[in-house]
Amino acid sequence: MQLTPEQKQLGKDNFNEAVGYSRRDWLKGAAAAGTGLGAFYFGYEKLKGERVRVGFIGSGDEGSVLLTQHPPEYMEIVAVADIRPTNLERAKHGDGNEDRVGLIKKLGEKTALTKIKYYSDYRELLARPDIEAVVIATPLISHHTLAIEAMQAGKHVLCEKLMAKTVTDCKSMIKAAKDTGKLLAVGHQRHYSVLYDNAYSIIKMGLLGDIKHIRAQWHRNNSFPGRDSWNKKVDPKDLAALKDKNEYLKGFGFDDVEHLVNWRVYNATGGGLMAELGSHQLDASSIFLGKVKALACSGYGGKNFYGVKGVGSKDKQEDKREIDDHVYVTFEFPGPHYEEDHNDVAIVTYSSLSTNRLEPYGEQVMGSRGTLVVQTEQQALLFKEASPETGGGGVEQRLYVINGNDSGPVLSASASLAPTAGAAAAGATVEKISRGYTEEMEHFCHCIRNNIHAPPKDGGLRCNGTVAMADAIMALTSNLAMKHKKRIVFKPEWFDPENPAAPETDKDVIG
Repeated sequence: MQLTPEQKQLGKDNFNEAVGYSRRDWLKGAAAAGTGLGAFYFGYEKLKGERVRVGFIGSGDEGSVLLTQHPPEYMEIVAVADIRPTNLERAKHGDGNEDRVGLIKKLGEKTALTKIKYYSDYRELLARPDIEAVVIATPLISHHTLAIEAMQAGKHVLCEKLMAKTVTDCKSMIKAAKDTGKLLAVGHQRHYSVLYDNAYSIIKMGLLGDIKHIRAQWHRNNSFPGRDSWNKKVDPKDLAALKDKNEYLKGFGFDDVEHLVNWRVYNATGGGLMAELGSHQLDASSIFLGKVKALACSGYGGKNFYGVKGVGSKDKQEDKREIDDHVYVTFEFPGPHYEEDHNDVAIVTYSSLSTNRLEPYGEQVMGSRGTLVVQTEQQALLFKEASPETGGGGVEQRLYVINGNDSGPVLSASASLAPTAGAAAAGATVEKISRGYTEEMEHFCHCIRNNIHAPPKDGGLRCNGTVAMADAIMALTSNLAMKHKKRIVFKPEWFDPENPAAPETDKDVIG
């Protein structure tokens, strides 16, 4: 959705005005609480007692982001493990990206180099009795094995998304958490994003009206040689360090060092665009629609660029990838009255391109009264549909919130271009939010220190194993829908952790 700077500002002011109205009491409470925004917002408190002693397993692309975003007031990092020496160096020094600054810059050289131990073998980290919890940010194929080993070693686990390579593995992880009594959190960070929760508050108030369509996308352009971060040349340092480790790597499903480094582009070790990118948008869509489970999915996926012979002489490059480089999927979600009327459905469309990134990643939530646009997890815009009372409508309208004829809140248009007091107040809060990484780690530590094993609605982990498995089911089943070229209806037993049924073994799915 291409907007002018003026339209973007209008949309931001409209969103802030609506948040100011919907969260008026919350904003007053936040100002008076004198604590961190995430702690106040999501109901956890400043950590009591000693910080949780944590080890990180995996310090690659996502692991180094988590290391940078970790909350030192809640979490004491005492160890980092990664089989690749270049990743251990990145953990210490960063890589020039502002999201991955490294532990030396984050904590200071003395702490980063003398108080934190670095291991090439994760088993040495798990053997330490002083480590209470681990953060796992390794290739998808290894999540299941490492998480279960860690819980059996007495550690609580925060595992990066996607939860596991198969739904069967997700259920094994949930069982291991139950058997060991350890907490299992999964890193779908939007569950801890103040921006997304504020956006959902507007939806719950009914300001968008009836939502029938969410358009989501994550578009990138990896078609230029050397740009693709998923398909890199192997560093000679990693090759030298791992030259005698092929059997060890094969135990985790990697054919060789190259498959370890570029695991995302191989079907055996990754989950493709839907697992790595689309799962975020499916998670967001489920949140916007009331954290409901999808009913069915269908779609198309293909190697539309890398798999075409002779394509683009300027951009053509040798590429061994097996995953699709373009995916387009459609999900059917239940509306609020679906049980009474099966025509009450909302459609979520998702696309992920590898050859064009004109539009940023995000979601457009389209309702009968307005549209909410969330871009790059950093800003939200709100626009009003035209109405008989106000005329016009759409992106040119400065909005405010009033009580409608039924005493419910509605959007109305204003001729003034000056932001209201509500917009200014909400904007002061909204603009300072993070993407949720820090807050998810804070709450993880809070639940560990206070021994909280409750469900999300009672203050427990907002993205526990059962919640995360639902996201994995949507992403992995959409891959099956594209592979088998069919519409797949989701079965309730897939979402039951106690039931062994799973889409990857269902005869109705795989034929």
